[in-house]
Amino acid sequence: MSVDHEPDRVAERYARRQRPDRYAIGSPGVRPMLAERQVALRRLLAGLDLPTLRLVEVGCGSGGNLLELMQLGFVAEHLQGIELLPERLAQARAQLPPALQLLAGDASQAPIAPASQDIVYASTVFSSLLDSGFQHQMAQAMWSWLKPGGAVLWYDFTVNNPRNPDVRGVPLLRLQTLFPQGRLSHHRVTLAPPLARAVCRVHPALYGVFNTLPLLRTHVLAWVEKPRAG
Repeated sequence: MSVDHEPDRVAERYARRQRPDRYAIGSPGVRPMLAERQVALRRLLAGLDLPTLRLVEVGCGSGGNLLELMQLGFVAEHLQGIELLPERLAQARAQLPPALQLLAGDASQAPIAPASQDIVYASTVFSSLLDSGFQHQMAQAMWSWLKPGGAVLWYDFTVNNPRNPDVRGVPLLRLQTLFPQGRLSHHRVTLAPPLARAVCRVHPALYGVFNTLPLLRTHVLAWVEKPRAG
């Protein structure tokens, strides 16, 4: 089956996952995980003039990340989201400002003008793309949207989940392969979610205790900068 069918396969894999959301804010371990990521995101974006920056999120889901970005200082008029699944897109539209443009369908085919974006954001997207060729196709589209000096903002996990065959970890070496011209910097974050859920059922403060061990962090927050011309 060709890479052209990967969006359909992604939709099928998400349909198989229909169950209570383990990453809902009230679930064990989710609140400290989100707080940790937000701190890391603030540090990464420090010094940037956020209200002037144009950002598009690939796989924006129900819009939670875009809401978080507006809380950090981005403005709705300069934000866009792309979402494959119609039900998630509808949820995003219901809670995001009208000025924030949302696009439906396969992000690799989205009508984003070349060199029009300061940041392209992908949060736990590529770990759900199991076709290597489609990963490259998506990465090439994202890279083309960036202005020189812009960057891919990336959050995803690096190790496989043996309990979930519908996802696959994206190691740092793979990330660099997807964006070979990019200058990569990264921070390892997020206590392994199954462990986070377990320890936070005992006490939420244990998230911070276990998260001091880098080997227990399964995700990376990365900045892949596109070189400036010349």
